[in-house]
Amino acid sequence: MASTKEYLDFILEQLSDLDEISFRAMMGEYIIYYRGKVVGGIYDDRFLVKPTKSAMEMMPNANMEQPYDGAKQMILVDDVDNRGVMYRLIQAIWEDLPKRK
Repeated sequence: MASTKEYLDFILEQLSDLDEISFRAMMGEYIIYYRGKVVGGIYDDRFLVKPTKSAMEMMPNANMEQPYDGAKQMILVDDVDNRGVMYRLIQAIWEDLPKRK
């Protein structure tokens, strides 16, 4: 099942307080970028983020799910209605990711 444009629009609205949020459509799903780094994606209308150290600390009881068969597990963000949590989570993930080359 592919993700809907409506769900993408909802997630982008929730993240609209962050500068430099972008996305790329890929095979019916959406990869989410923050300041040029991949922080997560939308898969089957689920918002999944990279399981960085900070993300795991912020969401210790979160479910881990595969975005698609054969992929590494990612954190399912189930509190997508909480813009403050989403804002802090994406910033923390970005900080944990290696610098771009």
